Amino acid sequence: MSFNTFGKMFRFTTWGESHGPAIGCVVDGCPPNIKLSEKDIQVELNKRKPGQSKFTTQRKEDDLVQILSGVFENKTTGTPISLIIHNKDMRSRDYETIKNKFRPGHADLTYFKKYGIRDYRGGGRQSARETASRVAAGAIAKKVLENKIGKKYNVVGAVTQLGILGCDTKNWNDRFINKNPFFCPDKSIVKLWEKYLLGIRKSGSSCGAIIELRARGVPVGLGAPIYSKLDMDLASAMMSINAVKGVNIGSGMNSAFLTGEQNSDEISQKGKVTKFKSNNAGGILGGISSGQEIIVSFAVKPTSSILTNRKTIDKFGKNTSISVKGRHDPCVGIRAVPIGESMMHCVLLDHYLMNNAQCGK
Repeated sequence: MSFNTFGKMFRFTTWGESHGPAIGCVVDGCPPNIKLSEKDIQVELNKRKPGQSKFTTQRKEDDLVQILSGVFENKTTGTPISLIIHNKDMRSRDYETIKNKFRPGHADLTYFKKYGIRDYRGGGRQSARETASRVAAGAIAKKVLENKIGKKYNVVGAVTQLGILGCDTKNWNDRFINKNPFFCPDKSIVKLWEKYLLGIRKSGSSCGAIIELRARGVPVGLGAPIYSKLDMDLASAMMSINAVKGVNIGSGMNSAFLTGEQNSDEISQKGKVTKFKSNNAGGILGGISSGQEIIVSFAVKPTSSILTNRKTIDKFGKNTSISVKGRHDPCVGIRAVPIGESMMHCVLLDHYLMNNAQCGK
C-alpha cells in the first residue's frame, strides 16, 4: 500500500491500524528551534479522542502521544519527528461474526478487490483511527505557524449542520465551540441537537454533518496560480479525511446560484489596509491567499457502521445481510472538527514554507 505521505515541504507519513498495537507518524520538514513538547500535541489529541460523551463512540483511548525523535530540550532539531500512540481499548471480537462480509458504505469491498486481503478488525488501515496521527502532525504545524506568524494566526472549526438540523452561523461564538459536545458555534441549537442525535443513536442509525473551518491571520500570497492552488490543496486535504464527500471554499457550490455582482467581493483601500466588502471567495483568489479569513467547509456522510440490517455480499460472492455491532459514532462528523483543523494547519504551513522558499517572505 502506497501513498501514506501528505505534503510537499512540510510532510508527514502515518502508519498503523485500528486494532494494531499502535499508530503513529513521522513528520519531516519541520523547521528547527520551534518550542515543542508532548503536552502541545496532547492538547489537540484530547479534542479528537473517543469516548468523551454519549454522542460519540464509547471506545476508550487515552491517545497519549510519545515523541521518539526530532525534539531536544523541548525544541525541534529540524530532523524527522517520530510520534507513537499506543492502542489500548480494542475489541476485535466484535468483528468476528462479520469478518467475511463487506459492510455497505465502508471500503471493505474495494480494499479486498484491490489488495486481495483486508484487516476486518475495525477496518484496519481504512479506519478513522488513523486520523489521530494527522491531529498530532497538525499540532506541530500549528506551533510552527504560531511561531512564524504570531498570535494573530489561528484556525477554528465547528459543526454547522447535524443531519437535517443546521445552526445559524450568524450566532457563531468561538468561545462556545469547545463548551459543548458537538463543537457547535450556536448556543441556541444545542438542546435540539442533543435530542435529535440521541434519537438517531437509539434507533441504531446514524447521521451526517457539515464542518466549517475558519483560518485567521493568514498572510497574503500563499498558494500558486496553477498546479498548487491553496484552495486545491485544502480541498484535497479535507477529501482525504475518512467519510468526507464534498468540500466548499467560501460560497463554494452556492456560488452557482449567485450573479456576478453578488459573487464578486468588492475591494477598497484605506491607508495601507486593503479591505473586501464580502468574502464569497473564502479568502483565496486565483489559488492565492488574499489576507482575508480563509473559509473551508466539508460534508461528512453518516456513519456506515449501523445496527440496522442491510443487504450485502461476502468475500465468496454470496448474497447475505449484515448488522454491525460494536462501538461506533452515531455521527462521525463531530470528531472530524479537530481533524479538519489539523489538516488545515498542515496545508497552510506547507504553503507558508514554499512561499518563503520562492519569494523570501
